Amino acid sequence: MNPTLNNILFGVYPYLCLAVFLMGSLARFDRDQYTWKSDSSQLLRAGQLRWGSNLFHVGILFLLFGHTVGLLTPHWVYEPFISAPQKQMFAIVSGGLAGLACFVGLTLLLHRRIFDPRIRLTSHRTDLAILVILWIQLSLGLLTLPLSFAHREDAHAMLVLAGYLQGIATLRPEPAMLAAVEWPFKVHMVLGMTIFLLLPFSRLVHVWSGLASVSYLFRPYQVVRSRRLNLPAGHDQPRRTT
Repeated sequence: MNPTLNNILFGVYPYLCLAVFLMGSLARFDRDQYTWKSDSSQLLRAGQLRWGSNLFHVGILFLLFGHTVGLLTPHWVYEPFISAPQKQMFAIVSGGLAGLACFVGLTLLLHRRIFDPRIRLTSHRTDLAILVILWIQLSLGLLTLPLSFAHREDAHAMLVLAGYLQGIATLRPEPAMLAAVEWPFKVHMVLGMTIFLLLPFSRLVHVWSGLASVSYLFRPYQVVRSRRLNLPAGHDQPRRTT
């Protein structure tokens, strides 16, 4: 790849995507809260939706968590417990299974939206576009598995990608690190950044609501008092509910 193009794609583009992702999400929440949702078509082909949605969401959440923790955790943190080759093999197996489940689920969702005329009529063009982009991204991710397996002895690919992403996170980008990385990894990374760029303008923005709902698990108990009636002693005691 041309060095200038490499510097733009992996030195400048990540921060552009991150800025649009954050500012765009904030602007949409501030100006268009009624569009901050995932449009539902659950009354049509409910069985296919249930299987596709469950497989997709379970797979994508595992992949997001695995990519974030696996690539942004410095090597010295896990080195005392697991070697880099062992970590890469674990990532290949677990990520491959999650990616396959996500791919099957997304294929079911995409088939449902394209080949059911009723659902296609109620679907926005952005719905189909983002599903196609995600499908291509998952295909590229699965394509990188054999390449990662080829580097299983030295974990070279994982260490290079992790080092690059940690540099991005600490505002010390080194795009030259990716000069020798195979093209599927590079395309996979660029398309992944592009998904973050498009997220505020698509239905994927509702992922913020999913993350925010986690705080519900940690909210304090509500103290509910019963009405004061002529009941035996003890019936008007406060009750803790979730």
